[in-house]
Amino acid sequence: MTDSQFINPNEDTRITHGSQVKLHFEVSLENGTVIDSTFSRPEPVTLTIGDESLLEGFEKVLMNLRAGDTRTAHLPPEQAFGEWNPENIQKFNRTQFAHAVGTPEVGMMMEFEDKGKNTLPGVVRAVDDDDVEVDFNHPLAGQTVLFKVQIFKVTPPGVTGIQLM
Repeated sequence: MTDSQFINPNEDTRITHGSQVKLHFEVSLENGTVIDSTFSRPEPVTLTIGDESLLEGFEKVLMNLRAGDTRTAHLPPEQAFGEWNPENIQKFNRTQFAHAVGTPEVGMMMEFEDKGKNTLPGVVRAVDDDDVEVDFNHPLAGQTVLFKVQIFKVTPPGVTGIQLM
């Protein structure tokens, strides 16, 4: 067993891969529509850089920031939720929905299972007598988003405790 490493994080502790970060964040569209925000929560959220809880483009914005920093970044689709891809639109025979809960309606989000048994969300785009058209693109695909962060605390990777002075 290795010895515990204790530190007193300060304003010089910068975010790197593996850092644990306490922060508030907001994701919004360029028109101001807020998609997700933690700023109204009483406590900031804590995450570890590189654990896939944030998209890579969002993590890049955080790199080298330190406690007390704030930043707002414009992220184009390729750095956020990806480009909208017409190949992610698929048509299904309506009979395949016979056992689904409710009748498929435009705008309805449904879960599908791929060949690897992974769950994929899809949004119904069109319904007619024979077919149901489903969009498997992320709902924010093709959109530039604003990512706003306020950093409260950065704990470097490998640190197992905090020494209070």
